[in-house]
Amino acid sequence: MFLEPGFKSQRSGWIEVICGSMFSGKTEELIRRLKRARIANQKVEIFKPSKDTRYDDREVVSHDENTLLSFPISFSYEILQLKPETEVVGVDEAQFFDMDLAIHCQALALKGIRVIVAGLDMDFKGLPFGPMPNLLAVAEYITKVHAICPHCGNLATHSYRLSYEKETIILGEKDKYEPRCRTCFGMGNILTFR
Repeated sequence: MFLEPGFKSQRSGWIEVICGSMFSGKTEELIRRLKRARIANQKVEIFKPSKDTRYDDREVVSHDENTLLSFPISFSYEILQLKPETEVVGVDEAQFFDMDLAIHCQALALKGIRVIVAGLDMDFKGLPFGPMPNLLAVAEYITKVHAICPHCGNLATHSYRLSYEKETIILGEKDKYEPRCRTCFGMGNILTFR
């Protein structure tokens, strides 16, 4: 269970990671936390990978169509170029960034900034995805969210690719991916000889 950290009692910044499969509500939870920070009158900046243009070029958009304006960036070091008054940084689709993302998030946390990162923890093969394992290792708070497997109704932990493309990064939605539990994910991979 996730308990929000005490904003005033913690002396330094920290890193929160929201992870899970596709369609599990990662971006929805990121948006919720960032909106709460704004309600608390904290200065918030939000970043997303410039390559993620599925819904919008500039906005972070959840599958439920909740949105927040963000700064699209190509490299993780760009999150360091903040306004001096920034207190909370949000990063969406972290798996698409370079491997230095965890280092830059730690630098922000050491400056007293709350860093909230959302991303897929595993790729379509069920392997750790991009910088996410490093972020999970250094985060103070981790929330793993789950979708529902459409085949059996159990909690879905994997993102199953419905198309036969082999590249790790293929942007898509329900036309290319579906959430699956471990068992249904494994059965699908065996059936398609992946």
